[in-house]
Amino acid sequence: MTRATNRKSAMLARTMVALLLFAAGYGIANRHQLTHDVAYRLAVGDWRSAATAFSFQAGQAAALFAALWLMPRRWAAAVLTLAGASILVNIGYSDLVPEPVDGAILAWMFAEARQAGAALGAFGAQIAGSAMQAALAVALFAGARIAMRRTSAPRWTRRNALAAAALLVAPSLIYRTAPLWPEGAERNIYGLAWDLATAPPPPARAAPDIALDAAQPRPDHIIWLVDESVAAEPFARLISPQLKDVRHVDFGVAAAVGHCSAPAQVALRSGVDVRRVDADTDLRRTPSIWGYARGAGYRTALIDGQTSGAPQNLLLAPELALIEDNRAMAAGIDTDRAIADALNHRMRGEGRSFTLAVLRGVHFQYRDHYPAGALPADAPLTEQYATALRWSKRDFFARLLDGVDRERVAIVYTSDHGQNLREGALPHCSRAPVADEFRVPLIAFLPDALAARYAVADPRGGRSASQIFPATLGWMGYDANAAAARYDNDLTMPTARYVRFGRSVIPQGDSATIRVIASDAFPGSDTAAP
Repeated sequence: MTRATNRKSAMLARTMVALLLFAAGYGIANRHQLTHDVAYRLAVGDWRSAATAFSFQAGQAAALFAALWLMPRRWAAAVLTLAGASILVNIGYSDLVPEPVDGAILAWMFAEARQAGAALGAFGAQIAGSAMQAALAVALFAGARIAMRRTSAPRWTRRNALAAAALLVAPSLIYRTAPLWPEGAERNIYGLAWDLATAPPPPARAAPDIALDAAQPRPDHIIWLVDESVAAEPFARLISPQLKDVRHVDFGVAAAVGHCSAPAQVALRSGVDVRRVDADTDLRRTPSIWGYARGAGYRTALIDGQTSGAPQNLLLAPELALIEDNRAMAAGIDTDRAIADALNHRMRGEGRSFTLAVLRGVHFQYRDHYPAGALPADAPLTEQYATALRWSKRDFFARLLDGVDRERVAIVYTSDHGQNLREGALPHCSRAPVADEFRVPLIAFLPDALAARYAVADPRGGRSASQIFPATLGWMGYDANAAAARYDNDLTMPTARYVRFGRSVIPQGDSATIRVIASDAFPGSDTAAP
């Protein structure tokens, strides 16, 4: 009797240990989900939503616990490996940007994958801490399984295999068919990736429908230069003096249309109807700058100094089909000089062309953008940034314009977004962006007739990158008034309304919405998160 009682007590103790270990691991893995979907809702008195989220999390935890208990060692090891990878992505992202991962954020991660190395270098300590948390969560799961299997080790039968598979899959299926949230960190990356992979194909781009006057004088070559992470104030202080003897129009500090690269690039290429944009807007359906350029008889080209492989920045198939010359030109810290030379050659040629050049610029970590040894490793962040920017643009504009007939070309230079250069701050793409993440330079090199139009208008201040699109349509020969009414004011006057896009710049499903904020205030001056 005593032996049986002791055996039951030991089994109960091991079961309790297993449950405690698993609960600790699950709490670590899902602490951001529990914070945002349970604690924050409780804090505002939303008990019903908090209870729903907690109950679903508990159900997912129970399913994983039971599956690990049923599985033999190899199967359990495989599940824990997959769970650990998903947990690492969740914790790694949410430790840097305090918000949970969703489908839009995962799509943004894929779009920004080229910057993974830079992020690892800039935030290595934080990411290492996240990796330790993920490893601890998995270790606790493994310990819970060992304790439970010592209490009772079910045979690996077909029935148990089916039960384990059902337990692993059921929460993700329920999440997609019922109004329940959040999906567990140990599984959501795979579920969200499945959602992205099975999403409907992107819609076709609309055809341009603004009237074109091909007989009016037009530049032969139009170029958009979109730099990376170039902030307005450092540019004005360090680079603008190089241009004091170069004829150009300086529109002053302009507002970017996003504080992350991919959303900003998508909005620039697509054109934004700033007066009517809302959460239901689908930028994938606009004619895009490529469609308008081709309609006006310009050969379209994309030069990307940030990639050597597949297109980036959410350049989807219908849009890619409109680009006649797609060239990847990543070439190390001298990439932008090489791009300047290639564009210079193009502007000397005959015919008409529109080119969007995505420059390498100065994405963090900044020491990747100047020669090794140029600064001490512990140099202040602002000094690293200034050195990177000087190196990136040291003779860029001189090489770009050398020997070019300025009456045949129109060139716009801006940046995808700005930079927050405070020590310890996320430089851009933060959860609650500040104005410096949107402050970008905006200058243009134009034929005399076009330049005179903007000089008369006293163009400094109040501009947005959203105005580049309608201004360019006017240069191409389209009805300038119609372009301004459709998208935004020409650069002769301030923007009709500031617009900024969050990470979900395109909808991820038939009923999905995007994150966009429109305001009369400069972006980052308000308190709403994108």
